[in-house]
Amino acid sequence: MTETCWAWISRLLPRHGPLAVRGRSRTRGRGRQHRGTAALQQAMGVRFKDPAILRQALTHRSFLNEHPEEPPEDYERLEYLGDAFLGWVIADELYRRYPGFSEGDLTRARVGLVRGETLAQIARQIDAGAYLIMGAGEEATGGRNRRWTLAAMLEALIGAVLLDRGEAAARQLLLGWFGLRLDALDPAGATRDAKSALQEACQHQGLPLPAYETIDEQGVSHDKRFVVRVRIDGVEQGVGVGGRKVEAEQAAAAQALASMS
Repeated sequence: MTETCWAWISRLLPRHGPLAVRGRSRTRGRGRQHRGTAALQQAMGVRFKDPAILRQALTHRSFLNEHPEEPPEDYERLEYLGDAFLGWVIADELYRRYPGFSEGDLTRARVGLVRGETLAQIARQIDAGAYLIMGAGEEATGGRNRRWTLAAMLEALIGAVLLDRGEAAARQLLLGWFGLRLDALDPAGATRDAKSALQEACQHQGLPLPAYETIDEQGVSHDKRFVVRVRIDGVEQGVGVGGRKVEAEQAAAAQALASMS
């Protein structure tokens, strides 16, 4: 399956295109990249052959916005590649390790393992945010520690390892990060998230499906606070708060489940 995986991932990329990383070294930027990335590579257990591709994986778009003279090489394309490879590897591992899981169990387990909160936690464990190359404006608003930025950067690092060291090295990296989490799953079946559990409860009781509504939204773009309520058959059953809509919806669903039990 791994050969098939790489063949599939390879088709996502052009043979020649802007993902190719120029070999020249550049030192302008912010963060610890001024002092090199040896500690980050050690924390990852990977030594890059091409330091330029590592630098691309660490470069936030805001840096290029402030330095238009730099080649357009932020981490977003690598993030796309890393996200695809991460999803493939986790899906493959779940399928092999848990033959008793249903399709729904497999999907819920995969979504739970690769959610942004987990990726950001791993990024913090290896202190990856300290090496981000970003614009002064983004840095001033706390971008270096922002959860979704760290999650995106980690996916970019996965993509960079895949291209620089190959599929086997990238898979080994992921198993190092996710192995314990994979082992900790309940073989009897993956835990349902609150929204899925609420929907199934409604179907079981013959009720209309839950309807979610954002009733308040506060804060600036990088520090939002959402308040969401869930109605069932027109009746409010729960209210949740979160930094993202999906988190607020999950909190509202959990409250609704508690009220129905």
